[in-house]
Amino acid sequence: MLSFAELTSPQVAALLTGPRRPVLLLPVGAIEPHGPHAPLGTDPLISVEVCERAVRRLASHPTVRALVLPPLPYGVTRYASAFPGAVHVSEETLYAIVVDVCSSLIKQGFVDIIVVNNHFEPEHVATLRRATTFLNVGYLDLVRRRNAARLTPEFQSGSCHAGQYETSLVLAARPDLVDQQQMAALPPFTVDMPAAMSAGHKDFLEMGMDKAYCGSPASATAAEGEQTYETLADMVLELIEEI
Repeated sequence: MLSFAELTSPQVAALLTGPRRPVLLLPVGAIEPHGPHAPLGTDPLISVEVCERAVRRLASHPTVRALVLPPLPYGVTRYASAFPGAVHVSEETLYAIVVDVCSSLIKQGFVDIIVVNNHFEPEHVATLRRATTFLNVGYLDLVRRRNAARLTPEFQSGSCHAGQYETSLVLAARPDLVDQQQMAALPPFTVDMPAAMSAGHKDFLEMGMDKAYCGSPASATAAEGEQTYETLADMVLELIEEI
């Protein structure tokens, strides 16, 4: 079983007294446009998939029992507000829900929690860093240099919203959600998003992303997505070892 929410209350109680230490993974993302080809829920979809793969790899671990919490699909997402489908919550709302959810679990004895995020709007990332630091729980922070260096060249370039990197991950997990005809017709479009944000550009249109993507979605493959999932799951397992 992968899901915390599928357990009964007595089964949850047994986790705290069993021989394997429980570790809970909280997938986080945002509902926002990902080009004309990828689903609005790309970010939480990736986070859930990473968590589930990590849990499967720990299925026979003698001392750790990992489970996936219900995902938090809403995040700080102002940059995509010009496009239909973007669902934004404030920094205060995101901070409060992460702190409240994790605090509720910590009070029950579930102290080993890791937040797994795949939405990288700066204000969203800063809020998760603040919340996880306050809670003293783990956080898979992919924009930290040491983690980004292990991911694909497109991810490292910063031009990777709904491009080859993210589209490959969706193709590996849910190819039925990718409009592959649209994907194949999209030309590469380079935007150094971190630099653009630092220069004060606060939405996709200001960055020239009139189709809500950058990078090279037409180059995406399920094979690349599978390889990236292995790396992301490795990172989660390393965080579990640290705690």
